[in-house]
Amino acid sequence: MKEQSKIKVGQSIKIDINGMAHEGQGVGRINGMAVFVEGALKGEKVKARVDKVARNYAIAHAESILEPSPERTTPPCPYAERCGGCMLQHLSYKGQLEFKTQKVRDSLERIGHIQTVVHDTIGMPEPWRYRNKAQYPVGEDKGQAVLGFYEKRTHNIVPSGSCMIQNEFSDKVAGIVKEWADRYHVPIYNEIKHKGLLRHVVTRVGIKTGEVMAILVVNGSKIPYEQELIELLQHRIRGFKSLILNINDKKTNVILGEKNTVIFGSPYIYDYIGDIKFGLSPLSFFQVNPVQVEVLYNKALEYAGLTGEETVIDTYCGIGTITLFLARKAKKVYGIEIVKPAVEDARHNAQINGIANVEFIHGAAEEVMPQLLEKGIKADVIVMDPPRRGCDQKLLEAAIGMSPRTIVYVSCNPATLARDLRFLEDHGYKAEEVQPVDMFPHTYHVECVVSLKRKPIT
Repeated sequence: MKEQSKIKVGQSIKIDINGMAHEGQGVGRINGMAVFVEGALKGEKVKARVDKVARNYAIAHAESILEPSPERTTPPCPYAERCGGCMLQHLSYKGQLEFKTQKVRDSLERIGHIQTVVHDTIGMPEPWRYRNKAQYPVGEDKGQAVLGFYEKRTHNIVPSGSCMIQNEFSDKVAGIVKEWADRYHVPIYNEIKHKGLLRHVVTRVGIKTGEVMAILVVNGSKIPYEQELIELLQHRIRGFKSLILNINDKKTNVILGEKNTVIFGSPYIYDYIGDIKFGLSPLSFFQVNPVQVEVLYNKALEYAGLTGEETVIDTYCGIGTITLFLARKAKKVYGIEIVKPAVEDARHNAQINGIANVEFIHGAAEEVMPQLLEKGIKADVIVMDPPRRGCDQKLLEAAIGMSPRTIVYVSCNPATLARDLRFLEDHGYKAEEVQPVDMFPHTYHVECVVSLKRKPIT
């Protein structure tokens, strides 16, 4: 510890980077202490400035690259170094995919002690402009509205006229709202004082339909000069279908409130995944990368191995995206979802697609699954697509109690995936293969779909 204590906050160090942390920082060692270096890549030697020293590790940021990795590239986005949205633009896309594959393998081996096949991460042919939803915080500088994205680990807004991972229509909507707010002196929300009106601008874009929804998150119940804003959006945004006020008058970091008021157009816009049509409301959870979600869901469908005779349970069904994919190939599908508006959206989506062999249940999956088991409902296939925290153990126990032949686990967090796979492997299932899919290029996030089979009883 005496040697380690020589590392001080503010100190400049030279360090060899021999690994990558799960959030994309380079990792090296000084006097045996792990140092996480923002902006460094595996295989590099860098000069770094120490920002924090803890008992067993230090955090630093790269000041200069002394020996660059062959996978280092110049970020094409001028905001990349400040903005907290993309963390890996300095890493080639090939390098990003390799990093994500290794991240999944490391999590499964180190956390879950899982031995299985992890395929190479499936990337995008064109990994830019892929997001169908954007959330722009609104601030104020010298009497002018500022729209952009939060700086890394702060609530300082980096002004962005164009974000390279957002759909162009989202950028156009944000620009129009800024122009309107400046022209008509719309009060901008101050999160410290909890005063002002306009908090966020949220956009949704139907990639296949071209439909555009604009959502203004406001600390109030109405906006001034709403007709002027509607006319600006109508004249400049092709496909503009909906302008909605989302009421959020709470002192909170949560972006969207619970109440929506339609002030122009429809409460929904529509888009497709494959040939299935989905209605999207302001609060709908819908994967933000529609190109890759089709890849992900087709892989989930392949792993489910449906013949048309199966009963399937989708345990975190949201607005019914995976559920309706499965229903086309199954005899009966149950979808479970805790968010009531999402269940209503799911039923709406089943109706507009003419899919009748689905039943959506409102409730927490960890409560509903044991109830279904007590009623004697069994499933041939169970699909799990939980939030980042993973599955509740009560849900896993009920799933095991139903003894399905196949479990398909879709995960956005390799760490909690590894934990849950360990539990399932300890209780009669084997993870046969894992397919990572790059849903979020230029970030450290990775989605996975896993095929688990019931082990033979010996």
